[in-house]
Amino acid sequence: MDQWIASPTASLATFALNMLLGLALSAVVAWYYQAYGQSLTNRRKLAALLPILTLTTGIVISIVKSSLALSLGLVGALSIVRFRTAIKEPEELLFLFIAIAIGLGVGAEQRWVTVVGVALLLGYLAIRLVLNRQSENHNLYLNILVDESPEASLSKVNACLLSHVDVVDFRRLDSRDGTLQLTYFIDCRDSQIVNDLVADLQATFAGAEISLLQHEQVLGD
Repeated sequence: MDQWIASPTASLATFALNMLLGLALSAVVAWYYQAYGQSLTNRRKLAALLPILTLTTGIVISIVKSSLALSLGLVGALSIVRFRTAIKEPEELLFLFIAIAIGLGVGAEQRWVTVVGVALLLGYLAIRLVLNRQSENHNLYLNILVDESPEASLSKVNACLLSHVDVVDFRRLDSRDGTLQLTYFIDCRDSQIVNDLVADLQATFAGAEISLLQHEQVLGD
């Protein structure tokens, strides 16, 4: 029956050291997520919760690791937990798992493994972020609505676009009620060129309605 009885395996000083290490690592992860995350949700709120999640996980692991009975009780307790809010973005789930992993590591007193693991993860994420920025396509979704006339033909709109940008990917044409709606993907790396393009379109085609939207996919997809 002794294996069912919890017995302390670490001093309070060791426990405090583990928790401080977990807090420091999770704070670094939270800072990285808030500064460089790509999620559209409020990153500040989730980042503030990551250290709390890490410490909670670390405390639980520190308590149950010395007792099989407590471990089984934890499984039973977690089986009745229901999460009402779905995680909508994969990046949120990724950082939640990183915070939990830190808590598991420090709770199990695997300090160096945890530190090295977090360093490798953040290093990989930083390298990927730099490479993605260097290869960014700067694609824009362009929608043009003009009054249909010989002066506002598809070929003339194309010619106007090509006088400003090198790559124009025509996608759709709609003609109805005397209006012509054209949809393009364009590759433009300079905001001033975009401004000049919009001004030229408005000057060439009187009354034209123009909308631009950032497009994150590769041109031509």
